Formats: sequence, structure tokens, C-alpha cells
Amino acid sequence: MTHSMTSSALASGKVPWFSRTMKIRSLFATPFYEGSLADDSLLADLAHSCRSLARDDAAGRRWSRANHYPGYTSYASLDDLPSRDPAFADLVRHLLPHARAFAAAAHMDLAGRKPRLDSLWVNILKPGGGHSGHIHPASIISGTVYIDVPPGAGPLKLEDPRLAMMMAAPQRTPEAPEEARPFVYAAPAPGTIFLWESWLRHEVPPGAAKSDRISISFNYS
Repeated sequence: MTHSMTSSALASGKVPWFSRTMKIRSLFATPFYEGSLADDSLLADLAHSCRSLARDDAAGRRWSRANHYPGYTSYASLDDLPSRDPAFADLVRHLLPHARAFAAAAHMDLAGRKPRLDSLWVNILKPGGGHSGHIHPASIISGTVYIDVPPGAGPLKLEDPRLAMMMAAPQRTPEAPEEARPFVYAAPAPGTIFLWESWLRHEVPPGAAKSDRISISFNYS
């Protein structure tokens, strides 16, 4: 994006008096994709499956307790959800077109290949629960589809990847556009699909919901 500084901007005193035209380009864009599952029946099936896993997956519950996860995740206990449950297999088929669209929009050169699903896991955050900042190494695209998002549930918080290198940079003004802020908060709804490049640091701040926040996260390689 290029912004031209015109005479009206000069008159306002917002740019140097000695420059009649200035151009500022926004470089190194960070793509972030939002889509929708748009299948209420599948969402209901997935909600049932996620809750069943939280009840039946003893290894996942133990890992969640041992690692202070505020709820349940299948991240470290189950790596075969699409073959275990038809609802997850249907989800995988729904997700691939979104991953391909994101890869194209991000200008990824995949040498004629398609993004390949590498992992998929369930997250159930209890009221007040969050997930600290992290990235997803060894993959190219990461994302989450949201199954149940009660009022007050924590959003997805995205961090400017340059933040650690900004040193003495001042704070941004309250009216700064989204692309100029150090953090962006993306609030999902049931069925929302978010995708981003896997190096992008993100987290889930603790929310004020009164019931569980249910989502399914995944990686593509």
C-alpha cells in the first residue's frame, strides 16, 4: 500500500514542509485468513465428538493436568482423529480448500503440490482458561476452527512478528490502523476458520465466558 502526501496534508503540518510529495509503502505483510465452515450439522457432530473425547481420553486429561492446560486437549494423546471419527474426516475435507486458498493468497510456491494436513487436535478451555503465546514449528500453515464460542470467550491474539526487534519504538496511537498495531485480537464465532503462517506468534487470553470454549486446531506441512 502506498500513501501519497498531498498539499492538504502538508498544510496540516503532519509532514515536513520541504516535501511536496512523500510516499510511504507498507512492506512485509503478514497474511491472516478468515473463512467459515458453514455446516451446522457438522458443527453439532464435532461438538459432540469433542466433548466425548474430553470424557473418554484419559491420557489426554492426564497430559492436560500435568502441563497445567486449563481444560482438555488431545494434542499429546491422539494423532488419528480423522480415522477415528467420521466427523473429523469430514472436517479435513472441508478444510483443504481453505488451506489451498490461503497458500495461494500468501503467494506460497509449493512446487505444484497441495498443503498436507500434518496434525489436528481438540482444545476445550474451561471458563477463565487461556493459552499462552506460542508458534507452530515444522509446519507452513496453522489454523483453528471454532466449534463452540460462548459469550465472553477469549479471542485469538496475534502478535506482530517484529515485536522483539522494536527496541525503543514508541507505542502506537489509539487510532492506529490494524496493520500498525503490535497486537490484533480476532474474535471468532462458531464455524469460524482462522489460518495464518505457522511462524506467527499467537495466544488465547483468559476470557469471561461461563461455559467451555471448544475449538479444533491443525497444522499443514
